[in-house]
Amino acid sequence: MAFSLNKIVVFPSRLGYHPLLLQTNSSIKSLSSALFSSQRSCPCPLSSSSRLIRSVKVTTDDRALSSIITALEKQDNILKEDDQDEEQEQEQAQEQPSSRLAETWREIQGEDDWAGLLDPIDPILRTQLIRYGDMAQACYDAFDHDQFSKHCGSCKYIPKNFFPSLGMQDFGYDVSRYLYATSHINLPNFFKKSRWSKVWSRNANWIGYVSVSNDETSKMLGRRDITVAWRGTVTHLEWVADLMDYLKPVSADKIPCSDPSVKVESGFLDLYTNKDDESCRFGKYSAREQILTEIRRLIHKYSGEELSITMTGHSLGSALAILSAYDIAETGINVADDGKAVPVSVFSFSGPRVGNARFKNRLEGLGVKVLRVVNVHDTVPKVPGIFFNEHVPAIVQKMSGVTPWSYSHVGIELALDHRNSPFLKDTNDPGNAHNLEAHLHLLDGYHGKGHKFVLSSGRDPALVNKASDFLKDHYLVPPFWRQDENKGMIRNHDGRWIQPERPKHDDHPPDTHHHLKQLGLITDDDHFYHRPAS
Repeated sequence: MAFSLNKIVVFPSRLGYHPLLLQTNSSIKSLSSALFSSQRSCPCPLSSSSRLIRSVKVTTDDRALSSIITALEKQDNILKEDDQDEEQEQEQAQEQPSSRLAETWREIQGEDDWAGLLDPIDPILRTQLIRYGDMAQACYDAFDHDQFSKHCGSCKYIPKNFFPSLGMQDFGYDVSRYLYATSHINLPNFFKKSRWSKVWSRNANWIGYVSVSNDETSKMLGRRDITVAWRGTVTHLEWVADLMDYLKPVSADKIPCSDPSVKVESGFLDLYTNKDDESCRFGKYSAREQILTEIRRLIHKYSGEELSITMTGHSLGSALAILSAYDIAETGINVADDGKAVPVSVFSFSGPRVGNARFKNRLEGLGVKVLRVVNVHDTVPKVPGIFFNEHVPAIVQKMSGVTPWSYSHVGIELALDHRNSPFLKDTNDPGNAHNLEAHLHLLDGYHGKGHKFVLSSGRDPALVNKASDFLKDHYLVPPFWRQDENKGMIRNHDGRWIQPERPKHDDHPPDTHHHLKQLGLITDDDHFYHRPAS
């Protein structure tokens, strides 16, 4: 607060201080008008201004001016207290909650459908959502999608070095198996192939991984966590048109569901169940067979421990995460040796609809918990089923249920809005609204509907621009900045620039065939080719 001989009164605001020049013989009424006028340019709440004006005693003597100054000083104290409260809120938001996770992990995994944890968001839930989002993002960061690479379509790193190679040395999980997929449908924006004739695999692509929490992390989590992370599309959104087709009964591809009206999008189902056992050792087992055998092996390996199964994925990977979670529960793979069912949860990021209403009811009836994180401006979660979906009246849903184009989202939705972030700019690029790193940035700043956007963990906003142009320009973070040094080229001993050799990946564990027989998915009459990949 300041007062000078020329009657300049400075009153506080959240943006600074506004001087009002008062003539010696000016009336207090003029002062009140000036205060109201200044309020229009001051970001203080109107209620605060009203309290201030009501506190001014309207008189015409000099003593009244002293009362005005006192009132302004009181208002200044109120604003300072508000600012202190905001600082305390930010400090609390930046705390990393972990001490309660071991006791509350079942609620965090959706035991009660995340009731009371989303608005305002529980800080432990936020950290776990970002954890699983990072595991999905790792699929993108590790995937070789450069068509000039002879390893295009594979993972850049071997399993034991997966997380350390991505700067995640202390992440607390170990990769137990890589996943590969073969598709008989045209997915040029998902499947990548090298321009080199002698490729690591002609038909298969690396599609994700299975990982398990180590002992130290398991203690912090309160259980041993088995996580499956599915890769989505790398850049473009054209896969939406490439893949969206019609609904197909899950039993058509040998998933053991007795209800033929339980249907999922045919492209998702084909991608999950296709294999090519005659031409490529990486494609001799379907993604479904790889998942079921590995989950079964790990549940037996850690028999007697508290376990959880968590699926995560972004975009198309989200659809595969939901479909595989349903399959695990439907097939009963999650039932341990003691007869207890291991809880199955899905943390989905920006995923499309997967199946019809009967699929939703069946999945949720099996106890699979799904939390879908979406950006309200993203188009992908709105498809398929643009016209017939969970939002139409019940009578319309019932009537459209017989059509092959009636879809329904599953689980619980956590809706975010990128316009709430002061770091992000307006953009007409739909890929920005779909970007996974942008979703994780929004999660970091989200505290509930109507709450301020405040970064809670110090997550670097620069990560948003790893594969997009979404940050405001004044942050000086180049768009699409993540790339391999020299695009992966190195100098050999002759000084020539070449592509380095990589350690060869193992295709599938040797006991996969054994586990498939135990699960009844194959018989002794089934034959598998073991010719090496060309």
